[in-house]
Amino acid sequence: MDWLTDLFTKPGIAQTVIVYGLVISVGVWLGRLKIAGVSLGVTWILFMGLLVSYMGISVNPELEHFLKEFGLILFVYCIGLQVGPGFFATLKQNAHKTNMLAAAVVLLGVAITVTFYYTTGTSAQTMTGIMSGAVTNTPGLGAAQTALTDIGLKDSSNSKMISLAYALVYSFGVFGIILSMIILKKIFRTDIEQEKALYQRFFSFKSEKPVSKHLLMENKQMEGMPIRKIFELVKAPFIISRMQQKGVVITPTPDTILHENDILLVVVQRKMLERLKIIIGPETNADLKNVRESELISRTVVVTKPEITHKRLGDIPELHHPGFTLTRLNRAGIEMVPHGGIVLQLGDTVKIVGDKKNVDEVSEVMGNQLKRLETPELGSIFMGIVLGVLLGSIPINFPNIPVPVKIGLAGGPLIIALLLSRFGNIVYLNNYTTRSANLFIREMGIALFLASVGLGSGQALGEAFKGGHAWEWVAMGITITMLPLIIVGIIARYVFKKSYFEICGLLAGASTDPPALAFATQMTKSDLPSVTYATVYPLTMILRIIAAQLLILFLAS
Repeated sequence: MDWLTDLFTKPGIAQTVIVYGLVISVGVWLGRLKIAGVSLGVTWILFMGLLVSYMGISVNPELEHFLKEFGLILFVYCIGLQVGPGFFATLKQNAHKTNMLAAAVVLLGVAITVTFYYTTGTSAQTMTGIMSGAVTNTPGLGAAQTALTDIGLKDSSNSKMISLAYALVYSFGVFGIILSMIILKKIFRTDIEQEKALYQRFFSFKSEKPVSKHLLMENKQMEGMPIRKIFELVKAPFIISRMQQKGVVITPTPDTILHENDILLVVVQRKMLERLKIIIGPETNADLKNVRESELISRTVVVTKPEITHKRLGDIPELHHPGFTLTRLNRAGIEMVPHGGIVLQLGDTVKIVGDKKNVDEVSEVMGNQLKRLETPELGSIFMGIVLGVLLGSIPINFPNIPVPVKIGLAGGPLIIALLLSRFGNIVYLNNYTTRSANLFIREMGIALFLASVGLGSGQALGEAFKGGHAWEWVAMGITITMLPLIIVGIIARYVFKKSYFEICGLLAGASTDPPALAFATQMTKSDLPSVTYATVYPLTMILRIIAAQLLILFLAS
């Protein structure tokens, strides 16, 4: 039976697969348990890894390092693809306030770290390790270690404590972020179901979401004018999907002549509705959607043909026909009014109104074959990952800082994924994945990352407790973790009126912590935490890296 013992204890590919498989599977099963109504979800994978490592079971360190980094890349890249459209919509709304709150979390954490440095006598190297672990920021730890090398302190006795402090505090940091979310939930008395009902209001898209209204043409100055005159006056995208003229319901064209008492069904952003009422006339109780005599039908079509995704709607001749109208476009849960400047993306859903023959023709032009979307474009996805790693590896020089700063293997892929989710089709990189495929890759990535962190830290955990400073470091780490999050969370709620969903994403992003994001997403069963996470993550990652380097450069000796 020696072969079986070696299979579990002798480092190698087979042993690594078995250990990771057991850690992840048992961690996932334990994550389904609820204690006081709360489940830690995939975070149990981290704790299982710590336990296995503490028991003396180790895996090949090179494989462990690769799986950790690759898992993190997969996780953040899929998050970027999923929330990209919502991220860019958020940028137009209140991203500056959200990023300001995230920056406040970082600055408060640094201030507390510096305070502990001067009041406890703990070395700058150890405090930097504690801070990096408390905010679960591995790139910051790496940047600090590089700074130590550059100033000639890599081999000093205190410098060896930075990794030990990081490993000890990391697991408590993960739990501290999650505990902060739970505490804030109690403070705010948040009801998750009620919060979901207010999802659209807190998501800040309500004013942008199109509405359908029936307007009665009473403006005598528009009598005899073509419909295109309305477009010239409004100067904003809107659609006239149906029109009743002399008792007949039609799909109008820009050249259709307006007459008094015509009824127009318009699809327009809510903020532009009053302007349309002034130009056309008041709302009416008519319902052109359910006129029995009408031959018009409505159909929702999914864009599945890649060949039409690299052109503006206005440049696709097949979509210019008087027999139908494109009334709404939905992309990643965001509704918008179709107009000539929009570039279609795979997976977009478009609502079409027209007679059956023309609706069938435009459906064929757009594809509307869901099976085409079931197989992800792996080539484009991995090319995006390559671009992300390249971006994350670019050294950025700042004045008076001798060490170049890099946004790392997490920040780079996230930024590229955000950009490709929005502009990928323009450069012929289709990164569309179905929601289920995206979720599978995302969960696989975070599982590999958490298992790797646990398996690499368990032995150091035992060493730290034997040294006598463990509980002091843990106490300082928990303070650095939770105090800024709770303070900023309260400010975000009561001053900036952020929803609890947004606050969870903000806190996870400000801590650059994928496990906390996974917990928040699982708890809220919403993508809003991921959108907020992606909004603040790039800036926060850069600030965390710079902060760790500055602590070493200014305080280490």
